[in-house]
Amino acid sequence: MRNQRMRELGTLGMGCAQIGNLWHAVSDEEAEETIRAAWDAGIRYFDTAPHYGLGLSERRLGRALAAYPRDEYVVSTKVGRVLVPSPETAHERDAANFFDVPADQRRVYDLSRDGVLRSLEASLERLGMDRIDVVFMHDPDDHWESASTTGARTLAGLRDEGVIRGFGAGMNQAEMLADFIERTDVDIVMCAGRFTLLEQGSASRMLALAHERGVDVVAAAVYNSGLLSRESVPDDASYDYAEASPEILRRARDLERICREHEASLPAAALQFALRWPQVVSVVVGMRGAQQAEEAASRMAASLPEELWIALENAGHITLSPPSVS
Repeated sequence: MRNQRMRELGTLGMGCAQIGNLWHAVSDEEAEETIRAAWDAGIRYFDTAPHYGLGLSERRLGRALAAYPRDEYVVSTKVGRVLVPSPETAHERDAANFFDVPADQRRVYDLSRDGVLRSLEASLERLGMDRIDVVFMHDPDDHWESASTTGARTLAGLRDEGVIRGFGAGMNQAEMLADFIERTDVDIVMCAGRFTLLEQGSASRMLALAHERGVDVVAAAVYNSGLLSRESVPDDASYDYAEASPEILRRARDLERICREHEASLPAAALQFALRWPQVVSVVVGMRGAQQAEEAASRMAASLPEELWIALENAGHITLSPPSVS
């Protein structure tokens, strides 16, 4: 961001969907242990959203971070999905959205000025904080008009008033993020799964525009749904939250082979790759349990030889040359 706060506080961030019971439930104790382990490992950036467990992630994160000085960490949350009571489904689980929580609320997409302000007010209450550092418009794929007008204008106003430090959009695609950089006044974007060791092609325009306009990039989901999270790629690996195709498995195993030839860890390379680009200020990965937090920090700190990156480029997996706007 323009104030360089993200760069000052470190390059590894904790994604907090898992402590919102993504896929399966975790206890309050395990959620707190994860955050404490992340903090002890030096992590000072935490990303959450109302979407994650219908507010559970924000509540758990706020309770755990209350133990630490507010000026020593950065929190980002998201707007777009406003939570409204849903007593008629309270007896059900939120399985359709992959969260193991009671479906006592529903998500209503709203990027009007009123929707943004109501969402932020509710997030502050759940977090128990007096401010949020970074706000992303959450997955506005089907809402370009409202996101690029009322959503962006409202958040820009809050930034200019000093209520938040910066704003942008967080998405599982890069093309619309490039549009946000080109056409709005965003400070930062979060790109999930589209700028990774395995996949970069669609991110070129986004990265070039970010460099040209001084916009920061957060790379998220750099393990591509767990595909690159282990030293050996398993046969049943997933990619983009579905079963990996034979071609994807072949490419991932070639990455694994090259890493082994250079005595390097595949997950460490996946974690560190995006940070080779000056536009990228942080890499955010999901963490569930103290062990995953400690592993992520260790992978980020691992020393990887420059020859590894050259070999990966020679094999056609990555490029080491900055993109330019065509």
